Amino acid sequence: MDKAPDAFRTISEVADEIDVPQHVLRFWESRFQQIRPMKRGGGRRYYRPDDVDLLRGVRHLLYGEGYTIRGVQRILREQGAAFVQDVWRAGAEPPPPQLEEDRTAGKIVEEAPATRPEPNLFGLAPPRAAERVAMPADERREPILEPPAPVDPPPHAIGVEERRKLQSALDELVACRRIIDAALLQG
Repeated sequence: MDKAPDAFRTISEVADEIDVPQHVLRFWESRFQQIRPMKRGGGRRYYRPDDVDLLRGVRHLLYGEGYTIRGVQRILREQGAAFVQDVWRAGAEPPPPQLEEDRTAGKIVEEAPATRPEPNLFGLAPPRAAERVAMPADERREPILEPPAPVDPPPHAIGVEERRKLQSALDELVACRRIIDAALLQG
């Protein structure tokens, strides 16, 4: 059963609708103060139609127009959230010209078929091909890591707040990895 156009959406519904993983939506919340879904008990997010339009606009600027997060933040600051909510629609006013810091470094690989890999231990799917920077395998400089020494299990289970902090740290590490990959492409 389809929801009414003005119905609230869960994070999984929004992620499927705009074709980005849920962890990316949570990461965008930490980077764009204008993205503020309603939160209910247990931190469950509910997105209003305007929230979904804003997320579509952010996605369009990042993936379609090639802006960086800083560039989209600049557009939100200068043009406002209403502009970004409409920028993805056909016939909308185009975004302002990119500044040097607004441009995404590196080439983006063509979009792979829209299949979602199984989530890993943290409930995250690996980035899709369109989110990875293209780099020949022989140029990759992956560190060789030793497996960690076994440790005793923590005395208590991880709470919601600790999980959120870990998720945020993981999102930032993924973003750092993309920046490093892009820098390696240029060098």
